[in-house]
Amino acid sequence: MNLKGLTIKSFHDGLVEKEFSAREVTREFLDVIHAEDGKIGAYLSVFEDNALYEAECVDSMIKEGKKITPLAGVPLAVKDNMLIKGTRTTAASKILEHYEASYDATVIEKLRKEHAVFLGKTNLDEFAMGASTENSGFHVTKNPHDLERVPGGSSGGSVAAVAANMALAALGSDTGGSIRQPSAFCGVVGMKPTYSAVSRSGLIAMASSLDQIGPITKTVEDAELLFHAIRGKDVYDATSAENDIVHEFGDLPPEAIKNLKIGIPREFFIDGIDSRVTHAIEEAVARLKTLGFSFKEISLPHSKYALAVYYIIMPAEVSANLARFEGVRYPGIPEVKHKANNLRDLYFKTRGEGFGAEPRRRILLGTYVLSSGYYDAYYAKAQKVRRLIRDDFEDAFKSVDVILAPVTPTPAFKIGEKSSDPLEMYLSDIFTVQANLAGLPGISIPVKNYTVGSGELPVGFQLIGKPFHERDLFGIGKLYQRGE
Repeated sequence: MNLKGLTIKSFHDGLVEKEFSAREVTREFLDVIHAEDGKIGAYLSVFEDNALYEAECVDSMIKEGKKITPLAGVPLAVKDNMLIKGTRTTAASKILEHYEASYDATVIEKLRKEHAVFLGKTNLDEFAMGASTENSGFHVTKNPHDLERVPGGSSGGSVAAVAANMALAALGSDTGGSIRQPSAFCGVVGMKPTYSAVSRSGLIAMASSLDQIGPITKTVEDAELLFHAIRGKDVYDATSAENDIVHEFGDLPPEAIKNLKIGIPREFFIDGIDSRVTHAIEEAVARLKTLGFSFKEISLPHSKYALAVYYIIMPAEVSANLARFEGVRYPGIPEVKHKANNLRDLYFKTRGEGFGAEPRRRILLGTYVLSSGYYDAYYAKAQKVRRLIRDDFEDAFKSVDVILAPVTPTPAFKIGEKSSDPLEMYLSDIFTVQANLAGLPGISIPVKNYTVGSGELPVGFQLIGKPFHERDLFGIGKLYQRGE
């Protein structure tokens, strides 16, 4: 079977036409995982028996003549910061190495109702903190296009699994670009929904006002299918959007899509962008123009402050969210418990040995900006500038419908190239954090089809939309990929 050319839609069509069974396809994906993942390191755990059982249940439904959903039997990978009941959920941290989830995240519940198949949990930067998946507490994930390069992060494991045909699609989380950036590095589609469009219940929180779960797929059409399955109001997430404020997500007709005006923000095209990225973005713009789209140059004047604002607000929320991991309420580290002399000693030893360098760095920075005497100087000021960044987008969307920008300043960099310089690593987020700060939907689309093993490094372009206007992004993206 040609897993490389398989999409969610073609899988569903083949399943309905009985060209293959869900079990056969699941078995093939598991075989690829066994053969290839030793080199790539996309997975932290694989649910072989459960996956085959779930696939067989779908096959039984088909034999009984029952109607199946578009995601029934689809073999999915799940980033290991989302809870799947009864499975180990580590967030790629030693501090949670022995934690077993007691309930399903809401997105998992929704996908169970669709009868999706869960292949396993994927690697990430520890607690989703990083842009390379080098910060995992367990192992480094490699880019399938070049094993000497990073896949991006923090959803590097999920993205690498899809790019290497070790999953048909995957779930990731995006706090400052953690779905879109690795998707651009690995040549797949990655989508961050509007903040609150998808429930965060059961997602191990990094920064609660920025985190969002989203799909990673081979095509924009597949991303749309997966997004529709996981979106919606959830009683377990007070921030999730009420259904009556969510715009109609149905397809726009092609003529309406081509009437959407695309903005090009001058502030995103700065000195220092790799020439390969520049040429790829120019290629994408040229292709969209041939499809009939019109463009307008716009300004987002406060976007130059976005990275600084993000690296004040995000660590502050990290400091609060990671305070719960102290060795008492979660399993912690068994050997540390035996060495601790008292409760204070347990806290210090658990957190000192359980957290890696990057979480410790962000906890310290976040605690600092929230401390007495510095709160107003840093955190409060950052929140005011965040408002200005959001206002810039609101002004821009008065004259354009969608914004096009680079996803990353460079293609995938080599493993170890930036790990000794955190500030240089943080610059990988320079074009993606704005959408998170403003709560907007964004999607990374490969400029063209990139073949693993061709020697060519993928480059993606990014579309950012108005709140709850995901259908605009999907509409443009589908036309772009079809070349219509």
